[in-house]
Amino acid sequence: MIRMLLRRLTSHLDGFLMGMLLLTMLVGLFVLYSASGMSLERTGAQLANILVALACLWAFANLPPQHLERVAVPLYVLGMLLLVGVALFGDVSHGAKRWLNLGVTRIQPSELMRIAVPLMLAWYFARREASLRLADYAIAAVLLALPVGLIVKQPDLGTSLLISASGCFVIFLAGLSWRLIFSAGISIAAVTPLLWSMMHDYQRRRIEILLNPYQDPLGAGYHTIQATIALGSGGIAGKGWLNGTQAQLDFLPERHTDFIFAVFGEEFGMLGCLLLLALFATIIGRGLYISANAQNTFCRLLAGSITLTFFTYAFVNMGMVSGILPVVGVPLPLVSYGGTSLVTLLVGFGILMSIQTHKRLVTS
Repeated sequence: MIRMLLRRLTSHLDGFLMGMLLLTMLVGLFVLYSASGMSLERTGAQLANILVALACLWAFANLPPQHLERVAVPLYVLGMLLLVGVALFGDVSHGAKRWLNLGVTRIQPSELMRIAVPLMLAWYFARREASLRLADYAIAAVLLALPVGLIVKQPDLGTSLLISASGCFVIFLAGLSWRLIFSAGISIAAVTPLLWSMMHDYQRRRIEILLNPYQDPLGAGYHTIQATIALGSGGIAGKGWLNGTQAQLDFLPERHTDFIFAVFGEEFGMLGCLLLLALFATIIGRGLYISANAQNTFCRLLAGSITLTFFTYAFVNMGMVSGILPVVGVPLPLVSYGGTSLVTLLVGFGILMSIQTHKRLVTS
């Protein structure tokens, strides 16, 4: 009886992918305990976040992909209305207007768009796959640019980057030609001076600090300098769990969120970083396998976007911690402290599992 119940509860979970996710989050809890100064309270809070996120994963894994396809347009429209509400009536905090007060609670609509945008674009291309034209890619670009533009205005560079990536991945996987991609790249390069003038002062400062963090070693460059010192001091095998001096002596800022990879690198060294990269690569590989074997265009595009967006999360975080990308406030997926990003990530993986386990039930 218990075995049958467990089988029913796990019938729509991908065992291999689930194992990799759980292992990575377990590693995250160990690193967080060290990064938070051995705080059981914060580690316990993250464990609670994981349980909530796993419940969301299970719910979406049991939701057939055709139901997601039906709600793609309403969810996108709802997200856009909420973003407009933020622009008009949002709460301002630390110079940014990202939250909408609904009376009983505050929400951050940009988080909803991390799922709504790839859903909408996958739905659109699935409807147009028989007669795709250049105009369809232009319309898709507009559907992507609308929410991204509203989020950039908040301003929230990290979230806008991730949503842009998720949408661009759908457009690319839908068959955008390399000629158009190269043309777009040249066009973006040509208007770079204009984009520079449109950036906020703090965004321009981040790029300047990327090029030379030592121009402001105690200010804007402090994060990058301390993170690279932590990574370098870990050496080959690291200093050992709980023995990282940069983290334990409080030199490393934001060490339990955006810069937790620096804590990991200092304590477990290059070998530990390679093992973590192997975990991420395995998760990404499984996601791409699910995408390649999806039952229809909608599922293929959605699964590919979710997987490649996870790659973007990891690449951008590790890049900014190691000093090859500007600091944009993107957490290390499945490892950094935080509930909202974790829930969003596991909802995406729940959708991946739904696509994999329901594919026999959906006609192609």
